[in-house]
Amino acid sequence: MSDRILSARSEPGLDGLRHTSFDVIVVGSGAGGAMFAQQAARLGLSVLVLEAGSHHLPGQMTQREGDMLPKLFYDAGGRCSDDGAVMILHGKGIGGSTVHNTNLCKRAPDEVLQRWVHEHGCTGWGPSELAADYAAVEEELHVTWLGEADVNRNNAIMRSGVERLGWKGSLLRHNRQGCQRSGFCELGCAYNAKENAAKIVIPSAIQLGAQVVSDARVIQILHDGKRVKGVVAAALGEDGQLGSKVALSARAVCVAGSAVMSPALLRHSDVPDPHKQAGRSLRLHPGVAVGGRFSDPVHAWKGIPQSYECTEKLQFHDGAEDRCWLIPAFAHPGGFAGLQPGFGKAHAQAMRDYAHTAVVAAMLHDESRGIVSANRDGDAQVHYELTQADAKSLLRGIHAAAEILLAAGAEQVMVPLSRPLFARRVQDLASLLDHRYRALDPLLTSVHPMGSLPMGSDPRRSVVDPSGRHHQLHGLYVADGSIFPTSIGGPPQLTIYATGRKVARTAHSDLRSQS
Repeated sequence: MSDRILSARSEPGLDGLRHTSFDVIVVGSGAGGAMFAQQAARLGLSVLVLEAGSHHLPGQMTQREGDMLPKLFYDAGGRCSDDGAVMILHGKGIGGSTVHNTNLCKRAPDEVLQRWVHEHGCTGWGPSELAADYAAVEEELHVTWLGEADVNRNNAIMRSGVERLGWKGSLLRHNRQGCQRSGFCELGCAYNAKENAAKIVIPSAIQLGAQVVSDARVIQILHDGKRVKGVVAAALGEDGQLGSKVALSARAVCVAGSAVMSPALLRHSDVPDPHKQAGRSLRLHPGVAVGGRFSDPVHAWKGIPQSYECTEKLQFHDGAEDRCWLIPAFAHPGGFAGLQPGFGKAHAQAMRDYAHTAVVAAMLHDESRGIVSANRDGDAQVHYELTQADAKSLLRGIHAAAEILLAAGAEQVMVPLSRPLFARRVQDLASLLDHRYRALDPLLTSVHPMGSLPMGSDPRRSVVDPSGRHHQLHGLYVADGSIFPTSIGGPPQLTIYATGRKVARTAHSDLRSQS
C-alpha cells in the first residue's frame, strides 16, 4: 500500500490534484489525522491527507541519530521554546510521532476525563463514553501487556527501586508485534514491528479510498470568515524550500498537525478567534532525566526502552503537590552526550559511564500554559514558562526519580541542574527541593505537547466544541492532542487515536446534514 502514497515532490504532485475537490482535507497523518482519515473514508467521505513530512519505509531506518533525527523530527530534534528552556520533540512524516514513539499505550486517567466533563463541559468524554473508542483502537493496533521478557535492565533497575521504596508501579501496554528488542524505537523501527499509524491506519484509509500525499505543507486554511473553503498547500523540498502554491477546495478541513503546528496554522490563517484562545493554553508535559551510575553494566540502550512506570507521585486534583509521572528513559550516544554536564575531562568521564548508567525521568502533569504563535512565514514559535507551583512539583518528581535510583543501588546519581547535583545518599538531595527553578536550570524536554486548541462547551474558554468542531468557523475540525483541555499526565497516543475516531463521526454527520 506504500506505493499508493504520493509525494508532492514527484510529478504530477499537487498539480495533479489542482482541480479535485474533496469532502474533507486532513492536515497531518499522525495518530489523530490518520484515524480521522480512515474513519471518514469508511463513512463514505472523499478524503485527502496532506503531510508535510516524507514517507519513510522500515528499510530506510538506519538506526543512526544523524540520519534519522532530521527525517523524523521537526528541526532535526532541535525544536525548542523561544528561550531555549524546553526541547520539544514531535514528529513529522507519514505516521507522525507514532513512527518514533516508544509504543506506550495508556488510556487517559479517569480523573482527567471526568474533570474534562465536569469542569469544561466536554460531554461524551467520560471514561465509560470513551471506552468503545479506546477498545476499537486497542484492537486495531494490537495493544497488549508487556511481559517479563520485555523488561530490559534499565527498566528492571527502576522497578527494583520502586519496589524497595514500596511505591506504586506496574508494567505497561504497547502496540508492537514481532519486536526484535533492538532499542532503536525512537529512531524508527527497521523491523516494521510498530503497529502504528504508518503501518496500520494509513494503509487502511487508502484502501477505503483516501488519497495521501507526503512532502506537502499546508500553508493556509481558506475561508470567508464563516465557513471553510479549502487549503493552500505547496510541495516541501528536501532543502526546506516551498514549491509553487496550490489551492485545494474542500467542504471541511480537519487539522491534526500536533499541538505545536495546528495552532500555528490557525493563527497564520486568520481563523476567527474573538476570545483569543487559539494557541494560548499549550501544555508540554515537560520532563527531566536523572542518571544513576551502577557498578555493573546496564546497557540501557538495549531492549524495549520503556516497559515500566511508577505512579506514586502522580495526582490529578487541584493543588496537588505531586504531579509527576516517573518512567525509565535513555538516549543514544549523541543525545546522551548533549545532556551531560561539564567539558573536557569531566564530560569524557560521563561518556565513559555510558554503559553503566540507568535513567529515570520525571514528567510533569503541568498546569502552566504556554503560547504558540506563528511568524510571517507560518512557522510555529513557542513560549513556555513554568509556574512556581509547577516548578515545585517538578522538583519533587526529580527528587523521587533520584530516590528510585539510589534505592536500586546506584553508586551515584546526577541531577542535571545548571550546576549539577551529585548524590550518593538520599540526604545529599536535600537542597534539591529548595532549588529555585529558572529557564535552562534544569533543561526541560517535552515529547507530549497538547492542549493548545482546547475543547469545551464555552467558546470564551475553548477553541472547539466537545465534538471537535471549531466554535466560530463552520467546516473546521481539530483531531489531535491540541483539543485536550488539560495535560493528561501520561502518553497521549491512545487518546489522540480515539479523538480521530470521535471527530470523524462528527464531521460525517455534519456534512451529511448539509447534503
